[in-house]
Amino acid sequence: MFQTKFQEPLISVYYSIGSRPLDNWAVHQCREREMQHIQDDLLKSNVLQIQSPNVNACCITCPKNPKSSLSIRQPFVTLLVKNLGRFFTFEITILDSENIRRRVRVSNYHTIKKLSTFMITMPFCMNEGWNQLNLNLAAITSDSFKTTYVETVRVQVHANCRLRRIYFSDQQYRDDQLPNAYKLYRSKDVREKPKRLLRKNAMVVDEYSVGNTL
Repeated sequence: MFQTKFQEPLISVYYSIGSRPLDNWAVHQCREREMQHIQDDLLKSNVLQIQSPNVNACCITCPKNPKSSLSIRQPFVTLLVKNLGRFFTFEITILDSENIRRRVRVSNYHTIKKLSTFMITMPFCMNEGWNQLNLNLAAITSDSFKTTYVETVRVQVHANCRLRRIYFSDQQYRDDQLPNAYKLYRSKDVREKPKRLLRKNAMVVDEYSVGNTL
């Protein structure tokens, strides 16, 4: 999808605002009302809610065609997601320097890291409410598989969460370096939020998380 030689510093693969935000995404085994666009009470705008007892089966995948590839070379991925207090997982498929596709799965219901030839599973935790989750895919690839990250092939987001945006970047940007559309809260929203919502959200994904910038 993004095979051009030049890629922008920020590449968005999902944004909940717009008439057809799931155009490039396939929906898998989500029953009626398990996946819907709703208005979030805090953000006051539409977000995608995926909520199902079947965490592994109910998900969305990009690109829609299973034979296609995102071909995104930017090594940092960021998800703006809301913690619904239930099991949640997402998965990134990457291509490495050995021309092998490897999967990076992150979940809040595993307690230890598991590594195999083609997949690494990592535990993480989220704060209550909205979180900014960051992964350095180049570091994960190097440390886990002893190879070099080339590009991202596929993104898969499972239940249970609310999703605002997923984007890739060439580096980890500070919040004040990002366009407003890429921030979880705009500066005006931050000034008006209660103090309890102004604390920095924390994400733990071993040493591969680059932290939060909220």
